[in-house]
Amino acid sequence: MTYCYETRSGIVIEKCFPMGKAPKEIKVKGRIARRSFAAESASVPATAGWPMECIASGVHADQAGDLRKCFDKAGVPTQVSPDGNPIYRDMKHRRKALKARGILDRSAYV
Repeated sequence: MTYCYETRSGIVIEKCFPMGKAPKEIKVKGRIARRSFAAESASVPATAGWPMECIASGVHADQAGDLRKCFDKAGVPTQVSPDGNPIYRDMKHRRKALKARGILDRSAYV
């Protein structure tokens, strides 16, 4: 998972740690950055962050080709990374692709 840390000067740094293993603070270039729950929960504007590679709805790398075929067959052509993660162009495309696979994202408020 990605966790956010903030220095005293307000610089936000993202670091990946296993879930539940993130330290309360990290050292970056000799400065201490503390975990920032505010930065982690900040919403992303609808136009920012696209295209988005979605790890949560991805498959094993060996199944990437099957996932591409699944999207094509459903009429929602979607690029899939070599790691098996779908790459959504925008929110509308993401919604259609998830629906085609029978996935409901309750956190997306759609």
